[in-house]
Amino acid sequence: LIMLKRTNTCGDLRGANVGESVVICGWVKSYRDHGNLVFIDLRDRYGLVQLVFNPETQPEIHKTARDLRCEWVIAAKGTVSKRTEGMENPKMATGEIEVVVEELEILNTAKTPPFEIDTAESVNEELRLTHRYIDLRRSEMQDKLRVRHKVAKIVRDYFDENGFWEIETPMLGKSTPEGARDYLVPARLYQGSFYALPQSPQLFKQILMVSGMDKYFQIVRCFRDEDPRADRQAEFTQIDVEMSFVDCEDVMSVNEKLIARVFKEILDVDVKLPVARITYKDSVDNYGIDRPDLRFDMKLKNISDIVKDCDFKVFTSTVEKGGVVKGLCAEGGAKFSRSDIEKGLTKYVAEYGAKGLAWIKVDGGELKSSIAKFFSDEQKAKLMEIFGAKDGDLILLVADKESTVNKALAALRVKLGKDLELYDGDAREFVWVVDFPMLEWNEEANRYDSLHHPFTAPVAEDLDKLESDPGNINSQAYDLVVNGSEIGGGSIRIHDPATQAKVFDLLNISKEQAADRFGFFLKALEYGAPPHGGIAFGLDRLVMLLTNTDNIRDVIAFPKTQRGQCLLTEAPSPVDQAQLNELNIRTQKHSHDPS
Repeated sequence: LIMLKRTNTCGDLRGANVGESVVICGWVKSYRDHGNLVFIDLRDRYGLVQLVFNPETQPEIHKTARDLRCEWVIAAKGTVSKRTEGMENPKMATGEIEVVVEELEILNTAKTPPFEIDTAESVNEELRLTHRYIDLRRSEMQDKLRVRHKVAKIVRDYFDENGFWEIETPMLGKSTPEGARDYLVPARLYQGSFYALPQSPQLFKQILMVSGMDKYFQIVRCFRDEDPRADRQAEFTQIDVEMSFVDCEDVMSVNEKLIARVFKEILDVDVKLPVARITYKDSVDNYGIDRPDLRFDMKLKNISDIVKDCDFKVFTSTVEKGGVVKGLCAEGGAKFSRSDIEKGLTKYVAEYGAKGLAWIKVDGGELKSSIAKFFSDEQKAKLMEIFGAKDGDLILLVADKESTVNKALAALRVKLGKDLELYDGDAREFVWVVDFPMLEWNEEANRYDSLHHPFTAPVAEDLDKLESDPGNINSQAYDLVVNGSEIGGGSIRIHDPATQAKVFDLLNISKEQAADRFGFFLKALEYGAPPHGGIAFGLDRLVMLLTNTDNIRDVIAFPKTQRGQCLLTEAPSPVDQAQLNELNIRTQKHSHDPS
């Protein structure tokens, strides 16, 4: 039973509160015993406040205060007093006052934490995740969760204002494997059958459009059994949206206004609307990737035509075999030494499949490189012209098949932009990437795959290519990118059963497979599906951008590790044999199992 009921939080007392009697509760952040007075910094979610214990006025409480230790939970009643002149702390919001304590209640003691909260950033992440309840006491972590909460509220308010309904879709559904592996859940009442946790609510939100819901949104948990990355979790959250009787422009317009509101309310950043558009082809040609970072220029240039007749055999043989030679011009990059280039940049592009990296420095209006001798004066002039190269710049070139070249140069471009400080770290450049190919050829499987998903509609003018030229069909898909990070993607969906059947044929999905995987959805399309489309934003990734972190685990209260483990609860973990028997499941012991 708490005897002292909180009247104020640790962060809300100011000079205007001087003379008031208050009760505050929180955790002991720091303890200072000056022999006479004892000072305690008390912390809660709202901030810090200094408590003062005076032996002359409250000797018993002062004696108790000397026993307090960090992370003990206490309640204190006292009078707000102005700090002695010269003792104010401008770094604290409450730095002009202190609370002279008259009553003290110890609500709980605490073991010594496994790491100091103030220095947790330098602590091994596994230790922080194991003791996440300690890690989350840090103001930095609480601020990230505060931003996440505010984003969710802005999303709900915005969509409500625009006529959307928030509708929940099932967590237990049917396994429809078309991408990442599903997380499966055994069904006790149906022995040998399984539910699947949703990779996204895609089919359900389309069925909601068939149901006449018109405008739907949901902040929804999704699951993909894939290898996590720094910006990906097996368990993640989407802002999911679907609309009826719309085209691409309608969906993009509504949702870019949402993102503009989020950035304005969270960061006071004005997003210029409408957001610029770039085609998939231009994005890949100029930046090597379909999520370009537009904070700096440095476009890739295809120089295959210039070098196809040069004397450098690496380039000429690549072009003869159908490959390409592309490059970029790094402004100020000539300052890199040969060692910097060969040990740093060449090694870096090798991680992305490049077999080598040719380089040319620009000095005195001339090209300086071991390969410069292989080019004629005319070819050198064309190289200078196409790259817009000037003294102090560094031209970097890769020769290989086009996909490898683009992949390597895209990564190199981002690295150089950061290393050479070619952009303002506070800048934010938004762009819609549009006109995606509908299909991509899977060489290993010798068939087409959907670039987005099999329910993405082709552009109307390419419908006749479904049978004659499927590799050159553009889709009605769109991705929203900021600073080289995709924060959302969507498309107009196929609402015509005949077109959907043709797309399944192209993807080598038989009628039997389609019926088995998506039968419930295909039936719904037969009962009057409206034209519809939508988008999904990654809430976790969006909050990462808003809080300037590159680790997705920082913006999730209880995340998994990169190996998919929850170190706090020790999940996944074995379960009782009785539970397995009830589900009629038998496990096999692996060779590495010590038992």
